[in-house]
Amino acid sequence: MNFVEELTWRGMIHDMMPGLEEQLKREVTSAYVGIDPTADSLHIGHLVGVMMLKHFQLAGHKPIERNLLDESTLRHNQECLKVQIAKFLDFDTKEAKVAEMVNNYDWMKDFSFLDFIRDIGKHITVNYMMAKDSVKKRLDPDSGEAGMSFTEFTYQLVQGTDFLHLYETKNCKLQMGGSDQWGNITTGTELIRRKAGGEAFALTCPLIKKADGAKFGKTESGNVWLDPVRTSPYKFYQFWLNTSDADAEKYIKIFTVLSKETINQLIEEHQLAPHLRQLQKVLAKEVTCMVHSEADHNLAVEASEILFGKGTEETLRKLDEATFLSVFEGVPQFEIAKSELETGINIIDLLTEKTTVFPSKGEARRTIAGGGVAVNKVKVEGPDEIVTPSKLIGGKYLLVQKGKKNYFLLIAG
Repeated sequence: MNFVEELTWRGMIHDMMPGLEEQLKREVTSAYVGIDPTADSLHIGHLVGVMMLKHFQLAGHKPIERNLLDESTLRHNQECLKVQIAKFLDFDTKEAKVAEMVNNYDWMKDFSFLDFIRDIGKHITVNYMMAKDSVKKRLDPDSGEAGMSFTEFTYQLVQGTDFLHLYETKNCKLQMGGSDQWGNITTGTELIRRKAGGEAFALTCPLIKKADGAKFGKTESGNVWLDPVRTSPYKFYQFWLNTSDADAEKYIKIFTVLSKETINQLIEEHQLAPHLRQLQKVLAKEVTCMVHSEADHNLAVEASEILFGKGTEETLRKLDEATFLSVFEGVPQFEIAKSELETGINIIDLLTEKTTVFPSKGEARRTIAGGGVAVNKVKVEGPDEIVTPSKLIGGKYLLVQKGKKNYFLLIAG
């Protein structure tokens, strides 16, 4: 299966210029995707373009990442992003398909405005630029849009200049991106035709949305980042695990490299027993392992099972603080003085006087007698048990479980 066939069955092609398949069959071809990050980490919205490049490289072609950054954050961000992208693309192979990261600051920094209008602007007419759907929509008085700045209007020339430069210096003949980039990308192919007399191509993928029409990659707390400090591997795993059935069927094709046969079998099995959420589990595993690691995935699974009555004290102590707090987000919390634990606190007093886990000592004793209370996943054996600082998770937390599903987080300060 060639690159175009691969992306087609995965639902990753929205538009494609004629002649591209012939070009890819003819020779090893270079293609690039441009990323304009505002942080030193990618988020999952960037993953579609990265996966397009991954499939491109797997098909034997050469991927190029082009970054547009301001000078002050340039080097730091570039190195951070390369570490993340290197989990998807091979930057070290000796083959022609080796991935490369470039930055347009390197060729734009000495390009003056006069140079730009003389060397680039004269090749593309205003009529051509105005005919772009993205421009016409913004300028339509009935569209509700607030017009278009000069910067936005000319950006297609800036992006076209990048494509021209990569064509001339790296023989790059394909630019890929989201469907909203079609106009800018084709301006680049036109600039290459008019200024360099060459042939280049464009390929775009559909903009990814959830089945309910909501924007992909956003949660109530914001972006889902690839950086584990910004989004913990546990929360990252949970995002994919909690996708709807319809979205999981779509995402597993876009965000994994599992074969068509494997995916079709998974979908078939999932439809027979959707309550098992097998499709979501495989999707979450594949993406979490690619972005983070198998160890991170395994710990995320263990953490996920804690709220369902599984897990041990050992599991709790393995979790970093961010993951621990993520797992028990929304659980009722109580603050206790750490100094009071130094001499030890009776479990009954802790649960009724220092907190209100139980409304009365009688109820606390009865529940403990029935085996219904646990601290840090360890069953409390009797009403005379003493809690000391050694019990604290991370030197700060106690997890109290009342019954099967009621959790309380005690924070020692």
